Amino acid sequence: MPDYRRRYRPGGCFFFTVVTHLRQPILTSDLDRRCLREAITLIKQRRPFDIEASVLLPDHLHTIWHLPAGDTDYSTRWRRIKEEFTRAYLAEGGTEAGVTVSRKQRHHRGIWQRRFWEHTIDGDEDYAQHFDYIHYNPRKHRLVTNLADWPWSTYHQSVIAGIYPPSWGNTDDPRFDFKDLDQTAME
Repeated sequence: MPDYRRRYRPGGCFFFTVVTHLRQPILTSDLDRRCLREAITLIKQRRPFDIEASVLLPDHLHTIWHLPAGDTDYSTRWRRIKEEFTRAYLAEGGTEAGVTVSRKQRHHRGIWQRRFWEHTIDGDEDYAQHFDYIHYNPRKHRLVTNLADWPWSTYHQSVIAGIYPPSWGNTDDPRFDFKDLDQTAME
């Protein structure tokens, strides 16, 4: 088993990938989005953090968070978001994938992969690469050819803010070859 250790930086900026169990495409229906939005809102009220970029795809999400000064606890936030989502989603009739005996013994449901992937953002260039990766993801997964057509992304806010021109990411430009980030995001 790999000896992976999370890197905790007080007040840090982090890129996350969170994936559904068995990559079930359960995150983009009205119910799914509402349950996720409510879970994130609740946990942000209890343990504040800023969401700087995000994209929601059918079976996973990517986001960049900035934690408050002195705070390192993104793990509890993700655990609680997953718990709140799962509780609400199942209570409203959402379905889960089958689970192994091991998952049952650990009281893990068939909604989320057990863990999440995190990367500590180191500097402006690293931030820009991950920011672009998040917003290009719907095109990378061939869900759209025009990024403006994917509704569940902060791409739209970035265009309004002038960070991107409206046509950003809609070509096969080599700048959008994120092979290094793809390997680290474990997609």
